[in-house]
Amino acid sequence: MLGAVVSFSAMAVGGRSVSFELDTFEIMMYRSLIGLTLVVLVAWATGAHRTITGRKPGLHLLRNVFHFSGQNLWFYAITVIPLAQVFALEFTSPLWVLILSPLVLGEHLTRVRILAACIGFAGILIVARPSPDTINFGTLAAMCAAIGFAGSILVTKRLTRTETLTCILFWMTLSQSIFGLLCAGFDGDIALPSAQSLPWLAVIACGGLMAHFCLTTALAMAPATLVSPVDFMRLPLIAVIGLMIYDEPIDTLTIAGALVIFGANYLNMWSETRQGRQPIAHTR
Repeated sequence: MLGAVVSFSAMAVGGRSVSFELDTFEIMMYRSLIGLTLVVLVAWATGAHRTITGRKPGLHLLRNVFHFSGQNLWFYAITVIPLAQVFALEFTSPLWVLILSPLVLGEHLTRVRILAACIGFAGILIVARPSPDTINFGTLAAMCAAIGFAGSILVTKRLTRTETLTCILFWMTLSQSIFGLLCAGFDGDIALPSAQSLPWLAVIACGGLMAHFCLTTALAMAPATLVSPVDFMRLPLIAVIGLMIYDEPIDTLTIAGALVIFGANYLNMWSETRQGRQPIAHTR
Protein backbone atom coordinates (compact mmCIF):
# COMPACT_ATOMS: atom_id res chain seq x y z
CA MET A 1 0.00 0.00 0.00
CA LEU A 2 2.91 2.33 0.62
CA GLY A 3 3.97 1.56 -2.96
CA ALA A 4 0.49 2.55 -4.17
CA VAL A 5 0.55 5.77 -2.12
CA VAL A 6 3.92 6.80 -3.58
CA SER A 7 2.87 5.79 -7.12
CA PHE A 8 -0.38 7.80 -7.08
CA SER A 9 1.46 10.85 -5.70
CA ALA A 10 4.23 10.51 -8.30
CA MET A 11 1.58 10.43 -11.05
CA ALA A 12 0.17 13.75 -9.82
CA VAL A 13 3.57 15.45 -9.72
CA GLY A 14 4.47 13.99 -13.12
CA GLY A 15 1.19 15.13 -14.66
CA ARG A 16 1.66 18.68 -13.47
CA SER A 17 5.32 18.68 -14.56
CA VAL A 18 4.52 17.91 -18.21
CA SER A 19 1.38 20.03 -18.47
CA PHE A 20 3.42 23.06 -19.60
CA GLU A 21 3.95 21.47 -23.04
CA LEU A 22 1.45 18.59 -23.36
CA ASP A 23 -2.34 18.65 -23.10
CA THR A 24 -4.25 15.97 -21.19
CA PHE A 25 -4.98 13.87 -24.29
CA GLU A 26 -1.29 13.82 -25.22
CA ILE A 27 -0.32 12.88 -21.66
CA MET A 28 -2.80 9.99 -21.74
CA MET A 29 -1.59 8.87 -25.18
CA TYR A 30 2.06 8.72 -24.16
CA ARG A 31 1.22 7.18 -20.78
CA SER A 32 -0.82 4.43 -22.44
CA LEU A 33 1.78 3.71 -25.15
CA ILE A 34 4.53 3.33 -22.54
CA GLY A 35 2.21 1.26 -20.36
CA LEU A 36 1.25 -0.98 -23.29
CA THR A 37 4.92 -1.64 -24.03
CA LEU A 38 5.60 -2.55 -20.40
CA VAL A 39 2.53 -4.80 -20.12
CA VAL A 40 3.40 -6.70 -23.31
CA LEU A 41 7.05 -7.16 -22.29
CA VAL A 42 6.22 -8.38 -18.78
CA ALA A 43 3.35 -10.59 -19.97
CA TRP A 44 5.55 -12.20 -22.62
CA ALA A 45 8.46 -12.71 -20.22
CA THR A 46 6.28 -14.33 -17.56
CA GLY A 47 4.03 -16.31 -19.89
CA ALA A 48 0.98 -14.35 -18.73
CA HIS A 49 0.26 -13.39 -22.35
CA ARG A 50 -1.59 -16.71 -22.65
CA THR A 51 -4.30 -15.33 -20.37
CA ILE A 52 -5.08 -12.39 -22.68
CA THR A 53 -8.41 -13.10 -24.35
CA GLY A 54 -10.98 -11.21 -26.41
CA ARG A 55 -14.05 -12.71 -24.76
CA LYS A 56 -15.54 -9.48 -23.37
CA PRO A 57 -14.90 -6.72 -25.96
CA GLY A 58 -17.98 -4.71 -24.96
CA LEU A 59 -17.11 -4.67 -21.25
CA HIS A 60 -13.47 -3.82 -21.95
CA LEU A 61 -14.58 -0.93 -24.18
CA LEU A 62 -17.05 0.37 -21.59
CA ARG A 63 -14.49 0.12 -18.78
CA ASN A 64 -11.90 2.04 -20.74
CA VAL A 65 -14.29 4.77 -21.85
CA PHE A 66 -15.05 5.39 -18.17
CA HIS A 67 -11.39 5.16 -17.18
CA PHE A 68 -10.09 7.30 -20.07
CA SER A 69 -12.66 10.02 -19.33
CA GLY A 70 -11.95 9.99 -15.61
CA GLN A 71 -8.18 9.99 -16.06
CA ASN A 72 -8.24 12.91 -18.52
CA LEU A 73 -10.43 14.94 -16.17
CA TRP A 74 -8.08 14.05 -13.29
CA PHE A 75 -5.00 15.20 -15.21
CA TYR A 76 -6.78 18.45 -16.07
CA ALA A 77 -7.87 19.01 -12.46
CA ILE A 78 -4.36 18.61 -11.02
CA THR A 79 -3.16 21.49 -13.20
CA VAL A 80 -5.78 24.04 -12.12
CA ILE A 81 -6.70 23.37 -8.46
CA PRO A 82 -4.65 22.36 -5.39
CA LEU A 83 -3.47 18.74 -5.43
CA ALA A 84 -4.97 18.04 -1.99
CA GLN A 85 -8.41 19.14 -3.20
CA VAL A 86 -8.17 16.83 -6.24
CA PHE A 87 -7.22 13.86 -4.07
CA ALA A 88 -9.95 14.62 -1.53
CA LEU A 89 -12.64 14.66 -4.23
CA GLU A 90 -11.14 11.54 -5.82
CA PHE A 91 -11.80 9.65 -2.58
CA THR A 92 -15.53 9.90 -3.36
CA SER A 93 -15.20 7.21 -6.07
CA PRO A 94 -16.15 4.34 -3.70
CA LEU A 95 -19.23 6.32 -2.66
CA TRP A 96 -20.32 6.65 -6.27
CA VAL A 97 -19.70 2.92 -6.63
CA LEU A 98 -22.08 2.04 -3.81
CA ILE A 99 -24.71 4.42 -5.23
CA LEU A 100 -24.43 3.03 -8.77
CA SER A 101 -23.85 -0.66 -7.93
CA PRO A 102 -27.60 -1.46 -7.68
CA LEU A 103 -28.01 -0.30 -11.29
CA VAL A 104 -24.88 -1.95 -12.71
CA LEU A 105 -24.31 -5.01 -10.52
CA GLY A 106 -27.81 -5.58 -9.15
CA GLU A 107 -26.64 -5.14 -5.54
CA HIS A 108 -28.96 -3.91 -2.81
CA LEU A 109 -28.76 -0.34 -1.51
CA THR A 110 -28.74 -1.00 2.25
CA ARG A 111 -29.38 1.50 5.03
CA VAL A 112 -25.66 1.63 5.85
CA ARG A 113 -24.85 2.38 2.21
CA ILE A 114 -27.42 5.18 2.13
CA LEU A 115 -26.00 6.61 5.39
CA ALA A 116 -22.43 6.38 4.02
CA ALA A 117 -23.49 8.15 0.82
CA CYS A 118 -25.12 10.98 2.82
CA ILE A 119 -22.04 11.40 5.03
CA GLY A 120 -19.80 11.35 1.95
CA PHE A 121 -21.94 14.01 0.27
CA ALA A 122 -21.51 16.20 3.35
CA GLY A 123 -17.75 15.74 2.97
CA ILE A 124 -17.96 16.80 -0.68
CA LEU A 125 -19.73 20.01 0.37
CA ILE A 126 -17.00 20.74 2.92
CA VAL A 127 -14.23 20.21 0.33
CA ALA A 128 -15.87 21.97 -2.61
CA ARG A 129 -17.72 24.66 -0.59
CA PRO A 130 -20.03 25.34 -3.55
CA SER A 131 -20.55 29.01 -4.28
CA PRO A 132 -20.05 31.24 -7.31
CA ASP A 133 -16.52 31.98 -6.02
CA THR A 134 -15.35 28.42 -5.27
CA ILE A 135 -16.93 26.27 -7.99
CA ASN A 136 -14.77 26.23 -11.12
CA PHE A 137 -13.93 23.89 -13.98
CA GLY A 138 -11.14 22.29 -11.95
CA THR A 139 -13.45 21.34 -9.07
CA LEU A 140 -16.12 20.05 -11.46
CA ALA A 141 -13.48 18.08 -13.38
CA ALA A 142 -12.26 16.41 -10.17
CA MET A 143 -15.83 15.48 -9.21
CA CYS A 144 -16.59 14.07 -12.65
CA ALA A 145 -13.26 12.21 -12.63
CA ALA A 146 -14.38 10.41 -9.45
CA ILE A 147 -17.58 9.34 -11.22
CA GLY A 148 -15.53 8.12 -14.19
CA PHE A 149 -13.31 6.06 -11.88
CA ALA A 150 -16.42 4.66 -10.18
CA GLY A 151 -17.78 3.48 -13.52
CA SER A 152 -14.42 1.89 -14.29
CA ILE A 153 -14.41 0.12 -10.91
CA LEU A 154 -17.89 -1.31 -11.42
CA VAL A 155 -17.12 -2.69 -14.87
CA THR A 156 -13.74 -3.99 -13.64
CA LYS A 157 -15.56 -5.98 -10.94
CA ARG A 158 -17.62 -7.69 -13.63
CA LEU A 159 -14.52 -8.37 -15.74
CA THR A 160 -12.58 -9.92 -12.86
CA ARG A 161 -15.17 -12.70 -12.70
CA THR A 162 -13.69 -14.17 -15.89
CA GLU A 163 -10.58 -12.17 -16.89
CA THR A 164 -7.08 -11.94 -15.38
CA LEU A 165 -5.33 -8.75 -14.30
CA THR A 166 -2.91 -9.07 -17.24
CA CYS A 167 -5.82 -9.29 -19.68
CA ILE A 168 -7.53 -6.24 -18.18
CA LEU A 169 -4.31 -4.20 -18.18
CA PHE A 170 -3.51 -5.18 -21.78
CA TRP A 171 -6.89 -4.05 -23.12
CA MET A 172 -6.75 -0.95 -20.92
CA THR A 173 -3.40 0.25 -22.27
CA LEU A 174 -4.22 -0.76 -25.88
CA SER A 175 -7.66 0.88 -25.90
CA GLN A 176 -6.46 4.04 -24.24
CA SER A 177 -3.48 4.31 -26.58
CA ILE A 178 -5.99 4.38 -29.45
CA PHE A 179 -8.33 6.80 -27.63
CA GLY A 180 -5.40 9.08 -26.81
CA LEU A 181 -4.08 9.02 -30.37
CA LEU A 182 -7.51 9.89 -31.80
CA CYS A 183 -8.23 12.67 -29.28
CA ALA A 184 -4.71 14.14 -29.30
CA GLY A 185 -4.57 14.09 -33.10
CA PHE A 186 -8.07 15.47 -33.65
CA ASP A 187 -6.66 18.95 -34.31
CA GLY A 188 -3.88 17.56 -36.51
CA ASP A 189 -1.17 18.59 -34.06
CA ILE A 190 0.41 16.12 -31.62
CA ALA A 191 3.22 17.66 -29.59
CA LEU A 192 6.37 15.60 -29.19
CA PRO A 193 7.68 15.45 -25.62
CA SER A 194 10.94 17.22 -24.92
CA ALA A 195 13.90 15.59 -23.20
CA GLN A 196 12.73 17.31 -20.02
CA SER A 197 9.27 15.72 -20.22
CA LEU A 198 10.25 12.16 -21.16
CA PRO A 199 11.30 11.10 -17.64
CA TRP A 200 8.07 12.47 -16.20
CA LEU A 201 6.01 10.57 -18.78
CA ALA A 202 7.83 7.41 -17.71
CA VAL A 203 6.98 8.24 -14.08
CA ILE A 204 3.29 8.67 -15.00
CA ALA A 205 3.13 5.40 -16.96
CA CYS A 206 5.07 3.31 -14.44
CA GLY A 207 3.28 4.97 -11.52
CA GLY A 208 -0.14 4.06 -12.92
CA LEU A 209 0.77 0.41 -13.46
CA MET A 210 2.60 0.08 -10.13
CA ALA A 211 -0.27 1.70 -8.21
CA HIS A 212 -2.74 -0.75 -9.75
CA PHE A 213 -0.48 -3.73 -9.04
CA CYS A 214 0.34 -2.66 -5.46
CA LEU A 215 -3.28 -1.94 -4.54
CA THR A 216 -4.53 -5.21 -6.02
CA THR A 217 -1.78 -7.16 -4.24
CA ALA A 218 -2.51 -5.43 -0.92
CA LEU A 219 -6.21 -6.28 -1.16
CA ALA A 220 -5.31 -9.90 -1.84
CA MET A 221 -3.19 -9.97 1.34
CA ALA A 222 -5.35 -7.99 3.78
CA PRO A 223 -8.98 -6.84 4.27
CA ALA A 224 -10.03 -3.55 2.70
CA THR A 225 -10.68 -2.17 6.20
CA LEU A 226 -6.93 -2.40 6.84
CA VAL A 227 -5.83 -1.33 3.36
CA SER A 228 -7.98 1.80 3.04
CA PRO A 229 -6.48 3.78 5.98
CA VAL A 230 -3.04 3.39 4.41
CA ASP A 231 -4.40 4.56 1.04
CA PHE A 232 -5.75 7.67 2.80
CA MET A 233 -2.15 8.66 3.57
CA ARG A 234 -2.07 9.99 0.01
CA LEU A 235 -3.95 13.10 1.12
CA PRO A 236 -1.54 14.45 3.77
CA LEU A 237 1.40 13.37 1.61
CA ILE A 238 0.16 15.23 -1.46
CA ALA A 239 -0.76 18.25 0.72
CA VAL A 240 2.85 18.43 1.94
CA ILE A 241 4.15 17.96 -1.63
CA GLY A 242 1.85 20.74 -2.84
CA LEU A 243 3.13 23.04 -0.09
CA MET A 244 6.82 22.29 -0.64
CA ILE A 245 6.93 22.17 -4.45
CA TYR A 246 4.04 24.39 -5.60
CA ASP A 247 3.60 26.66 -2.56
CA GLU A 248 -0.04 25.53 -2.14
CA PRO A 249 -1.31 26.31 1.39
CA ILE A 250 -2.70 23.37 3.35
CA ASP A 251 -6.45 23.99 3.52
CA THR A 252 -7.83 22.75 6.83
CA LEU A 253 -11.38 22.53 5.43
CA THR A 254 -10.16 20.31 2.59
CA ILE A 255 -8.49 18.01 5.11
CA ALA A 256 -11.63 18.05 7.31
CA GLY A 257 -13.89 17.26 4.37
CA ALA A 258 -11.59 14.47 3.26
CA LEU A 259 -11.75 12.96 6.77
CA VAL A 260 -15.55 12.98 6.56
CA ILE A 261 -15.39 11.29 3.12
CA PHE A 262 -12.95 8.73 4.48
CA GLY A 263 -15.26 8.09 7.44
CA ALA A 264 -18.14 7.40 5.06
CA ASN A 265 -16.01 5.00 3.00
CA TYR A 266 -14.75 3.22 6.11
CA LEU A 267 -18.28 2.86 7.52
CA ASN A 268 -19.39 1.14 4.33
CA MET A 269 -16.30 -1.11 4.23
CA TRP A 270 -16.72 -2.07 7.88
CA SER A 271 -20.35 -3.01 7.25
CA GLU A 272 -19.53 -5.01 4.11
CA THR A 273 -16.70 -6.89 5.87
CA ARG A 274 -18.95 -7.81 8.83
CA GLN A 275 -21.45 -9.30 6.39
CA GLY A 276 -18.72 -11.35 4.71
CA ARG A 277 -18.66 -9.40 1.45
CA GLN A 278 -15.53 -8.00 -0.18
CA PRO A 279 -15.81 -4.21 -0.59
CA ILE A 280 -15.03 -2.81 -4.03
CA ALA A 281 -11.58 -1.22 -4.12
CA HIS A 282 -10.62 2.00 -5.84
CA THR A 283 -8.12 1.39 -8.62
CA ARG A 284 -6.74 3.59 -11.33
